[in-house]
Amino acid sequence: MRHLALLGALLTSLAGGSGAQTALPLSSFEGQVIYQVMPDRFFDGNAANNAGVNRADPRAWHGGDLVGLTQKLPYIQKLGATAVWLTPVYAQQTVNSFGTAPYHGYWPADFRSVDPHFGTLADFRAFVDGAQKAGMRVVLDQVINHYGYEAAAVKLRPAWFNTQAQCDASRDKDVDCALAGLPDLRQSDPQVRELLLDNADFWREQGVNAFRYDAIKHVEGPFLRDLLDSDRQAGTWTLGEWFDADTGTVADWQKAGFDSLFLFSLQDAMKRSVMGGQSLGAVRAVLERQNELPRPGEVALFLDNHDVPRFAQGSLFEDEGRARTRYGLRALMTLRGVPVVWQGTEIAMRGGPDPENRRDMRFEDQWTPEEREVFEATRAAIAARRASPALSRGAQTLLPTPDRLSGDLLLFTRQLNGQTVLAAWHGGRERRTYSLKLASLGVNWKALAATPSLFAGQDARVSVSGGYLHLSLPARDAAAFRVE
Repeated sequence: MRHLALLGALLTSLAGGSGAQTALPLSSFEGQVIYQVMPDRFFDGNAANNAGVNRADPRAWHGGDLVGLTQKLPYIQKLGATAVWLTPVYAQQTVNSFGTAPYHGYWPADFRSVDPHFGTLADFRAFVDGAQKAGMRVVLDQVINHYGYEAAAVKLRPAWFNTQAQCDASRDKDVDCALAGLPDLRQSDPQVRELLLDNADFWREQGVNAFRYDAIKHVEGPFLRDLLDSDRQAGTWTLGEWFDADTGTVADWQKAGFDSLFLFSLQDAMKRSVMGGQSLGAVRAVLERQNELPRPGEVALFLDNHDVPRFAQGSLFEDEGRARTRYGLRALMTLRGVPVVWQGTEIAMRGGPDPENRRDMRFEDQWTPEEREVFEATRAAIAARRASPALSRGAQTLLPTPDRLSGDLLLFTRQLNGQTVLAAWHGGRERRTYSLKLASLGVNWKALAATPSLFAGQDARVSVSGGYLHLSLPARDAAAFRVE
């Protein structure tokens, strides 16, 4: 419960801010679809910066860079994503730690330069320009908790870091002790505070639209307040990572000033229900708490990322993993919030914990026909979401289902400006047809002839007649239908 006290202090501080600050408009990503990339594991566009590359070693540099990412912007655009989130591209420590290179970007040595493995600052600007011309926003990962193990600053600026003695004496171990042994910054130090705030300004000047803040659970609360105030004034969208956050944690941090957090509890429920074949009750239990969220349309929703095993890894069988990943991606595109797709999930790439979940991205010329099918289904679901104002930004309302069906059938509506879309998740092992009284669902829809799913290529239909809703749904899949 430690975070509740911290959040209380933050809320009090924010409430006491200036009228100019509190009156500022809120940044928004509602309606966006984010594609997450780890540049080193995406695409190699410049072989000249491949020092130390060893693709046979999953813990070494693999050669992906900003030039390669820029070259692959048409692929991301083809998928339908509207924003790109990059893991950190800062200059990293120059040596390995624990047999691992800092290819991931989370062991920084210089926050205001680009690591030579990724390219140059000019390459970063070229990427941003390319993304903007393609109509995509740029989200940059920001490290605010620590430096790399072997960064020069650790020895040159010892006062910037919490010592073991300070950790031992602290009542707040999450904040004042090292995360995974990484040199832990004291954000209350004036020089550290200025450094980190200026870092955000520096990357904004490069054209970045939003920041994903790493490990906010381990950062001092007063500094977070100042950082969020600065971001709000600059119009920068903020996405915080609190590992394992549930709806209550996300709600608290939105009240404290973050635009968004990742809803880990929904990811866990989808892993168990959609991938694991368990009851959809776990998903329903998370969605029932939506009204606790101050800004439900901004919450980050995901199936997997670089810190957890791949979603498709949840099945022992590759074909089943692909089918259920397609189910999960379609389901994700029906939900209120901001979907985030980790590179490779759109083709159901497999992989266990780090580093297996960070295998090199593969593109069209390397795909199997089955992977291409998953991609096309993902692309179609994103296109349907973007084409529908209700799916993109509409209110979300759960519909009651009979107890006997609730484990296999989840229904909810998305509504905006008179448009209503019905989302139907079906966990059953076989194709089923359901007929449900409109009155029992709490709706009064007009008669509707058999209508296909909004997701192209999916054999699912809905109709309304005689006071009943009729659904024809394939096994283990999610569909969306325009009903009004």
